Amino acid sequence: MELLKQRIQEQGKVLDGHVLKVDRFLNHQIDPNLMKEMGQAFADKFKEAGITKVVTIESSGIAPAVMAGLILDVPVIFARKKQSLTLKEDLLTTEITSYTKQETKEVYLSKKFLSKEDRVLIIDDFLAKGEAALGLCRLVEQSGAKVAGIGIVIEKAFQNGRKKLDEKGYHVYSLARIASLENNAVTFVDEAACR
Repeated sequence: MELLKQRIQEQGKVLDGHVLKVDRFLNHQIDPNLMKEMGQAFADKFKEAGITKVVTIESSGIAPAVMAGLILDVPVIFARKKQSLTLKEDLLTTEITSYTKQETKEVYLSKKFLSKEDRVLIIDDFLAKGEAALGLCRLVEQSGAKVAGIGIVIEKAFQNGRKKLDEKGYHVYSLARIASLENNAVTFVDEAACR
């Protein structure tokens, strides 16, 4: 998605050669117009997959997931990183290790929002090691629902997350694939060369 790549180049900041900070438009301050374009791109890609629900994890995946859900006209569910007083019964749980936070947390999803009839599109902001996406897949599959696809806003193609998802047979679509963050510069995967 060229608009997203442009924003990454203009407003993204590489930290320590391996972390991409995109807080000017995605995960602190949110650009609603960009989110709408991303939601449209995900909806266009997965419109034939029979999606009945969109699942993400709080918090940076919520905005693009809501836009995809709006365009697909399906509900959006987000996994919580903390168990609240209202989230006590019939829980699906799994552990997810965060690459950027360097910590493992249990995440929660209420069973009542998913059933075996559901075909789920998982949306997440980043794909690095694949832990968040795999954790969301585990939650969806615990419910008996089917993962129909995984939409990623920004993929760090130089890490092994996509390989893990591909090996499990998931259909992954990324809006921007980064080949390298070396020398504090963002280099994108040449998609034409990948075909």
